[in-house]
Amino acid sequence: MKKNAALIALCLVVVFFVYAGTELIIPLPFGNRPIEFEIKKGTTFRQAVETLAEIGMVRDKWVFFCLGRLTGIDRKIKAGYYSLWGTMNPLQIFNAIRLGNIIEYEMTVIPGDSLREIGEKLSSIGVISTVEFQKVSTDPAFLDSLDVDAPSLEGYLYPDTYRFPKGLDIREVLSIMVSRLREKYDDDMTLRTLELGLSEREVLTMASIVEKEAITDKERPIIAAVYYNRLKRNMPLQADPTSVYGVKGSGEKITKNDLLRHTPYNTYMIRGMPPGPIASPGLKSIQAALNPADVQFLYFVSNNDGTHNFSTTLSKHEEAVRAYREKKKRKDEG
Repeated sequence: MKKNAALIALCLVVVFFVYAGTELIIPLPFGNRPIEFEIKKGTTFRQAVETLAEIGMVRDKWVFFCLGRLTGIDRKIKAGYYSLWGTMNPLQIFNAIRLGNIIEYEMTVIPGDSLREIGEKLSSIGVISTVEFQKVSTDPAFLDSLDVDAPSLEGYLYPDTYRFPKGLDIREVLSIMVSRLREKYDDDMTLRTLELGLSEREVLTMASIVEKEAITDKERPIIAAVYYNRLKRNMPLQADPTSVYGVKGSGEKITKNDLLRHTPYNTYMIRGMPPGPIASPGLKSIQAALNPADVQFLYFVSNNDGTHNFSTTLSKHEEAVRAYREKKKRKDEG
């Protein structure tokens, strides 16, 4: 009697696994078309399977429930949008959920990117419109929640490569980028900020100017020193990139008229530092702003080769400017 019962039980198990295997392996009859499926935050595995069954992406939900229990994913699944195909079989769909293969957007912020350029990048991958980005990134309440004491998130969105799940709220996206900055801006850097008598915003502002001016890493601390030296002497910074902030893109030429434009950021027209950063500085520029070189330079001009000629007096600077112009003229003519 016991042998018969055991045999029947074994047969039932075999029948179940044959049935389950068949159910999981046979492709779904939807044709070769993409189907997006969203698992919202807080959704249980059972609820997700019920929804899949309702739209016909699961033939037998009880098979899914058993498989979920056997693999342990019934206790935790990843929220997000999943890209499924009508030609997939239920096992492939199950594995997509088990592995958390959600749709993600990749975006890279490079050192020197402005807030506008970052907004355009996010818009191009479909995360948010540029108008909504501008609104959120300048919202005082949101800035306060991130402990950002600045007019906007300019300079606080750390240069890095990010992967954002589709459907992630823009505030969460921006919070991740600010958090990345705070990870890099460690305790030692915070202590150094206090030693200099500066705020985080002032350091990032200086670092953003260095980022836009410097080409070689070696010169970053020297350029930072030039601007700090000018601040100590109550001289205008006269940093060319500040004159076109919010007016022109990174690659556009800076003209004499730009230098004469009256804006809150144009350091040819104002004394001291601008109200906030003018771009997202990289770590090396932030370190340069925190550790300027021990030099007395007050001026610098391009050598037209990625380096600069630094001077301590105006007369020496004017000589360097003339040499630069002559060199550039010969290059243009030759």
